[in-house]
Order: sequence, then C-alpha cells, then structure tokens
Amino acid sequence: MRSLLTLGLLFFLVSFCGLQDKLKKATESAPSANSNSSAPKTDSPSSSSDIAEAVPTAAQKAIIDAGTETKWDDQGLAWRLPAGWKKMDVKKESFNYQSPDNAFLLVNISVMPDSFPMDISLDAYYEQALQQMKNGKYESAKKVTIDGIPGVEFSEAATEGKDDIRRHQWIGYRSYLGQKQQVNVMTSTKNSSFAKHADEFTAILYSMTAVQ
Repeated sequence: MRSLLTLGLLFFLVSFCGLQDKLKKATESAPSANSNSSAPKTDSPSSSSDIAEAVPTAAQKAIIDAGTETKWDDQGLAWRLPAGWKKMDVKKESFNYQSPDNAFLLVNISVMPDSFPMDISLDAYYEQALQQMKNGKYESAKKVTIDGIPGVEFSEAATEGKDDIRRHQWIGYRSYLGQKQQVNVMTSTKNSSFAKHADEFTAILYSMTAVQ
C-alpha cells in the first residue's frame, strides 16, 4: 500500500507540473530581465490585493504550536511537523516526510529561468484551480501568502474510492539566492483518512517559514 500511495503521489506531482513546464519553455527563449545585485536574499513576486495572509484556525494553531520545527537547510525553509512524522527522503530539491498512518508531506523545488513570469504563472495556477473547483475536482481554491511567499492553495474533493489519494496543496513562487523558484508543498493521504488529517494538513502548510 505504501508503495502504491507513493507512486500515485509522484505521478500527480509530475502531471500537475505540466502547466509549469509549458510556461518555463515559453520563457527560456525570452530576454532575461535586468538583474539587481542589491536584491534581498529572499524575495517573491509582487502580491496583488486578492492574496490573503495564511491564518490558521485555533485548532490548527494548536497543532502548529505543538509541532517540532523541521528544517530544510538546502532551501532555507522549515515546517512544524506533528509528533511521529519521520523523514522519508531529503535532497537539495525535494523534502519528503511521512506520518505513522501513511499521510505524506512532499515538497519540491523547481528552478525557473531568470525571465520566468512568476506573477503570470501564479495567476494561471489560480485560474486552473478555480476551474477544477467548478468541475467538482477541488473543494476549495484560494491565493494565500505563507511567510511572505505568495501562492495558490487548493484541496481536492472527496472521491468514491476510499483508498484513492486525496491532496491538500500549495504552490508558490519566490526568488532565493539568485534563483527564481517554484515551491510546491503537497500533503496527502488516502481518501478515507483525509478528514482526520484536514486540520493537520492546513497546519503543516501554514507553519512554513523561510529561515535564514
């Protein structure tokens, strides 16, 4: 079961990044924007008025407060994970943890070309998420800024199969150490276990911090 879940998660991650790949290819031949050597270490695309700050509920805040800070030193990011979550695999551009009952946190960093339009891509992901919600595939979709990084948060709707993989995900863009990056943070578990992890998943997403 664990291997099937992991394969399903990786398949979704690859297929969902199709939009990102199209945008990346479209910009690779475009002229690079002028670089700014005085830019801060961590930056992000300009926030529009419809992006709200991530605000956890009281229950989610309690989960965050009780969690253990887990750092990803290669990318200067950290999350507060609930007790019992263990490392699966951590590399320079991927960060994967697992709960005792087979819930997952899978984070992926994609480096984009200097000319990549982060604002345009963010809007495209948002429109795609809204369409998926209209089609009944997602139960929620919104723009959310987490620790200064703007992104799109969405949660899949329940499906008929109890063992189907169901995901709660956030995709954001930032500039970090001279790179434009997509930060893809996905939490997931099987459909029958999703409800009991719902607050936990939101708490994990909203606990993300950019550490220096």
